[in-house]
Amino acid sequence: MKVLLDLNVLLDVVQNRVPHYRDSAGVVSRARTGEIQALIPAHAVTTLHYVLAKAAGQSKADQTVDWLLAHFEIAAVGKDVFRRARELGLPDFEDAVVASLAEAAQCAHVITRNEADFTGSPVPAVSPTAFLVLIAAARIKAEPGITD
Repeated sequence: MKVLLDLNVLLDVVQNRVPHYRDSAGVVSRARTGEIQALIPAHAVTTLHYVLAKAAGQSKADQTVDWLLAHFEIAAVGKDVFRRARELGLPDFEDAVVASLAEAAQCAHVITRNEADFTGSPVPAVSPTAFLVLIAAARIKAEPGITD
């Protein structure tokens, strides 16, 4: 399954933001191991670097970017994505860009903690918690006898 991770999910993990860390880390872990295919928006890479450089230093920011590039596909933003984002009419342009990227990449879901911000998105938004439940249920359905 292909999904797009919103920046807040990544920030939960790299900044160990409690109480969100556990489920966000669960999603990231499943992406890292290949259980799901997770893309991240290109602008999330630069934003994460900026935030981490300020909070934890340049070295930590550089290491995190290298780790992201090793484990995730990057969803590139071009003119068509921006145009589509403008057409979506979501209140927040950055969220509209994320929704447009997910649509262009044919993702099944946007994983975000701000599901309400994606009302009207062409790709359904789900929280990390809800997504973990969804994939556990899909695995159980696909392979009876498997329990989480």
